[in-house]
Amino acid sequence: MISENFTVEIDGDGIATITWDMPGRSMNVFTEAVMDEFDVLLDALVADAAVTGAIVSSGKPGSFTGGADLKMLLRLFADFSETKDADREAAIARLFAKSGRMSWLWRKVETCGKPFVAAINGTCMGGGFELALACHGRVAARGAAMGLPEVKVGLFPGAGGTQRVPRMTDTQSALQMLLKGTTLTAEKAEAMKLVDLVVEPDALLLEAKAMLKAGLSPVRPWDEKGFRLPSGPVYSAGGAQVWPAVASLYRKETRDNYPGARAIVKCVYEGLLLPIDAALRIEQRYFTQVLQTTEAAMMVRSLFVSAQALAKGARRPAGVPDTRLKTVGIVGAGFMGAGIAYAAAMAGLDVVLIDRDQTAADKGKAHSKTLAADLVAKGKMSEEKAEVLLSRITATPDYEALRGAGLVIEAVFEDRDVKAAVTAKVASVLPETAIYASNTSTIPITSLAETFADPARFIGIHFFSPVEKMPLTEIILGEKTGEQAPARAMDFVRAIRKTPIVVNDSRGFFANRCVLRYMNEAFDMVVDGVPPAMIENAAKFAGMPVGPLALTDETAVDLAHRIMKATMRDLGEDAVDPRHFRLVETLVNEGRHGRKAGKGFYDYPEKPAKKHLWPGLKAMYPQKTPDEVPFEELKQRFLVTMALEAARTMEEGVVTDPREADVGSIFGFGFAPFTGGTISYIDGMGAKAFVDLCDRLADRHGDRFRPTPLLREMAERGETFYGRFLPVDRKGEAA
Repeated sequence: MISENFTVEIDGDGIATITWDMPGRSMNVFTEAVMDEFDVLLDALVADAAVTGAIVSSGKPGSFTGGADLKMLLRLFADFSETKDADREAAIARLFAKSGRMSWLWRKVETCGKPFVAAINGTCMGGGFELALACHGRVAARGAAMGLPEVKVGLFPGAGGTQRVPRMTDTQSALQMLLKGTTLTAEKAEAMKLVDLVVEPDALLLEAKAMLKAGLSPVRPWDEKGFRLPSGPVYSAGGAQVWPAVASLYRKETRDNYPGARAIVKCVYEGLLLPIDAALRIEQRYFTQVLQTTEAAMMVRSLFVSAQALAKGARRPAGVPDTRLKTVGIVGAGFMGAGIAYAAAMAGLDVVLIDRDQTAADKGKAHSKTLAADLVAKGKMSEEKAEVLLSRITATPDYEALRGAGLVIEAVFEDRDVKAAVTAKVASVLPETAIYASNTSTIPITSLAETFADPARFIGIHFFSPVEKMPLTEIILGEKTGEQAPARAMDFVRAIRKTPIVVNDSRGFFANRCVLRYMNEAFDMVVDGVPPAMIENAAKFAGMPVGPLALTDETAVDLAHRIMKATMRDLGEDAVDPRHFRLVETLVNEGRHGRKAGKGFYDYPEKPAKKHLWPGLKAMYPQKTPDEVPFEELKQRFLVTMALEAARTMEEGVVTDPREADVGSIFGFGFAPFTGGTISYIDGMGAKAFVDLCDRLADRHGDRFRPTPLLREMAERGETFYGRFLPVDRKGEAA
C-alpha cells in the first residue's frame, strides 16, 4: 500500500507499519494532502480484516514531524481575512470546519477499533505529538524531543492536545507544559505518562510491535466507563487546590496578553467537565476564536513565518557563493567576546581569542569552560565533547594568530579610539580575503570603517548579551560595505544558529535605538516621580520580559553613562536629556554600575535573597501616588515609544524590511511578543489608531511622541508597513 507521502507494510502478524516520508523535504509536516492520504489509508487499514494493529513511524532520520505546514496555517488566515467582510458568519463557519480537520482525524484514529502505536524516532512537535497522544500506545527513542509549542506563536494545541494531556497526566503539570510550550525529553514525557516506553533508537519498531502483540487495547481509558481524571474531578477537594494555582500561573506567564494561553486554561477547565467528544468540540470552538485574533495573526507571521525566512538567509545577497568558515578571530575576550567565542566553538569553528595579555585571553576562554561544565553537570554534554569544544579555542595576545581567519570580529571597549587602535593591529595581519567586523552597539559603522584600508570588507555584527542565549544578531552595512561582507557575516551567523537582521548604518542601528527609547522613557518616569516599582510592573504588564530599570542594570549603568557621553561628544550636549544624564551619573558616582557591581537601580544581595529596587531611588525625586499615574498609560508609553522609533528607522531607510523590525524587536529586546513586534504593533491597530494614540501621548508628555510624516501619510491612506515596504514577491510568504 503506497501513496505519495506514506508507505505501508503488513507483516505476518497482521501488524501494519505506516512509514511517513514526504519526498523533497527534510522534515515531515502536515498538509491538506498528507491528511487526505492518511484518512484514506486509515479507512483501508480498518477495513482490512487481516490487519490487527498499526504502527505510525517516520522515514526521516531523527525526526517524526515538525507539526503543521505553515502554508496551511497561512491559508486559514488569508481565507478568513478575505471573506469575513462579505459574510462573517459563513467565514467563521468555514474556519471552524477547516481548523477542526486534524482534531477529528486523530479522533478517528482513536476510535477506529484497532490499536495504533506511535513510534517516535526524534523531533515530534505540535499536531504530530497530538497524533501520538491519540494513538493507543507511544514508544519513543532515547534522545527524542516532543511537545506542543503552539502557544509560543500565538496559538494553542487545537487537535486534542488540551484534552488528552490533562487526561493522561496531572492537571498542574499539563497546564505548565501547555502554557509554556515546553519541549519534553523522551524520559520526561515518560515520567508524565505521555509516553509509555523509552527505548534505544534501533529497538523502536521492535518494541512497538511487541506492544501490539501483547494485546494493546484499541479503546482509550477516557472512552471506558468509570474513567477517572489523574487529578480528580474539577469540582473536588483536589480541584480546589489546583485551579487557584492555575490562575496564578496563567497571570505570571502571560499577564493576560495572550488569547491562545487564555484559551488553553478555558479549554482544559471546561473540557475536563465533559466527555471527550464534547470537550474536543469546545477546544475547536476556542481554536476558531483564537485564529480570528490580531495577536494570533501577528505572532504566527513574525515568530513562525518571518523568523524562519530570516534564519534561512532571506536577506543574504543573491549571487554570492556560500562560505564555509573554518577559523574566526575575536579580538576582545571580555564578556561579549568570550560569549561569541563560545558560540563559534559550539558550531564547530576554530576560534582565535585575542586580548591584551595572556591572562586576559585565558579569562575569556574560561568563560567557555564554565558554560561547558554547566552543560556537562546537567547531562546535556559529555565531558569528551566539552574537551573538544575547549580545544577549538586558542587564547592568545598574539595578533599573528589571526592570519588564518576568514572573519575577525572586534569586541573591545565601546570607545572609538580603542576600536581604531585594535583595527590597525588587525589590519596589519588580516588576509586580503578576510572580512573584518565590529561588534559595536551604537557607534556608526561607516565612521569606524574610516580607519580600515578596505571599507568594502568592513561590516558590523552586533551581538546581544548573553550571546549564548540571545537568538538575534544585527548585521550593519556601512556606506562602503560590499556584498562579500554581509554574505560572509550572514553565513557565520547562521552557522552559530542565530537569526540575522540586516540594517543600514545609523547611531544605535535598530535594536539599541528602540531599547534606548525604552530606557529613556523609564528615566523620564523616574525623574517625574513615578514610583519605580510601578514603572517596572507597567513594563512587564505591557508584555516586556524585563523592566527597563532592571534591563539597564543588566546591560550596565556605567555603559549607559558612556553611551550618553559619547552621544553628547558626537552630536552635542542637547542630544541627551540633562535630567537623564544627571540620574545615571549620580548612580555611577555612587558605584551603582548595575548587576555586575551588585548594585544599580536594584540592590543584589547574596542568594537566596532576591534583588529589590534601591530604596534611595525614590528619595531622589518627589514621589507621585499611584492614583496620580494612569497605569494603562504607562504601558502604552513603553510600547509606543519603541514602536515609534522602529517606524522612524523604516522611514529613514535604516530598516528596509518590516519582517526584520518585528523579528529583531522580539528576539533582540523582547518587545511584547503578543503584538508580533514593533511594526506589527502599529499595523495590528492600524496606522490611524496609532497616530491618534501618539498625538494623545504627545499632548500629555511631550513631542517625543509626535508621529512622523510617514505615519501621518499612511494613516490618511489606510496603509500598512507590510503593504508598503515588503516587496511584492515576498508578500505571499510573509503575509
